[in-house]
This record gives sequence, C-alpha cells and structure tokens, in this order.
Amino acid sequence: MSDAEWAVVRDLLPVPGWLSGRGGRPEGYCHRQMIDAVRYLVDNGIKWRAMPADFPPWPRVYAFFARWRDTGLVTELHDRLREAVRAGEGRSAEPSAGIVDSQSVKADATVTFGSRGFDAGKKINGRKRHLLTDTLGLVLDIVRRSEDVRGFQALPRRWVVERSFAWFLRSRRLVRDYERRPDTSEAVIRWSMIALMSRRLAARSRRPAVLTAG
Repeated sequence: MSDAEWAVVRDLLPVPGWLSGRGGRPEGYCHRQMIDAVRYLVDNGIKWRAMPADFPPWPRVYAFFARWRDTGLVTELHDRLREAVRAGEGRSAEPSAGIVDSQSVKADATVTFGSRGFDAGKKINGRKRHLLTDTLGLVLDIVRRSEDVRGFQALPRRWVVERSFAWFLRSRRLVRDYERRPDTSEAVIRWSMIALMSRRLAARSRRPAVLTAG
C-alpha cells in the first residue's frame, strides 16, 4: 500500500481484541505488513508458501488471513470502506437498490467435489460466484428476465455487476478458484475489493481542492 492508502485503511481497521480489553495478545507484526502480504497474494495469485522473503513468514500471514476470515474482521473492514466510498460519492451509507448476477469460474484440483459443479451452458467445471452490488446511482425497477425470450438478453444496469466481475479478474488469485473452502473464496473476493476501494479513496484524497470565488 502507498502511504495515502494506509492512511485511509488505518483509520477504518477493526480494533483488535487485546487492545480493547477483550483478551488475546498483541500480534508480532503490524497490520500494514500483514495486509500488504495478503494483498500481494491476492493480486499476484501466488501460493502461500511462495510468499516473498520481505513479507512476514507465510504461516503467520495465513494465520492472520484465516483469523480475519473466521471472525468476520475482513467483512467489517470491507463494509467500512464501502461506506466511505459511498459517502465520497454523495450516497447514503446503506444502498437502497442492488444488482445480482453470477459468474462460473474454473476450479483448481484443490477444490473438493462437494463444493463444485458443472455449468453445461459454459462448459465449465468449477464453482459459480453469486454477486450482489449496489448501483451507486438512482434506484432502479426490479430487473427481471422475460420468460418468452431465449438466449442472451441485455438487462438494464446489468453491466454494473458485470464490471465488478471484470475487476475481480484483475486479481490473479480470482482468475480460477483455488480455495478448498467457499468461505475462503469469499474472503479473497473481499480482499480484492478492499484493495480496489482503498486505492479509490486514496486517489480521491490526493485530488486538489476546488476553490470557488465569493
């Protein structure tokens, strides 16, 4: 992360249990190091054991990732960043409309048969991601697919969620599903969005203020 990104993320981080008197012990590495390491893995699609030497040891990074996944801390940070992005766009913290779509993605051999399937339409053996996004715009009518139309049909504002899927594919860890557990796949998606939103907020903070006369 750049210093500008860290300034955004640092103020939105969940408070660790040991610091708020809920037990536990201080971590051996700072959050910036850990978050940078997780973001590097998600962005470059490396294996955990291939973590570069200038990051903390990979078992410590994975333990951090797993703890934040299991305790919901990654979701908490993700949601705080989303609220900050929406506020910067002049929107309310909670969206009043959303768009849902799915994406079939090939699964690696590490994905168990119990959590994978076959998309006959796209000839893909893997998992299907279902995504609900906000519109960052005006409230829409409910988007429905007409029952008397076969094949592809362009639906209003569907491009919004399709663009989000395209954002995910910039993260190499999400080009294919490598995760044994579906909740791990979900956490990787959240980390990808955390990186995107923090960069967006940092870029906005660097914009020069516009002065108006009078």
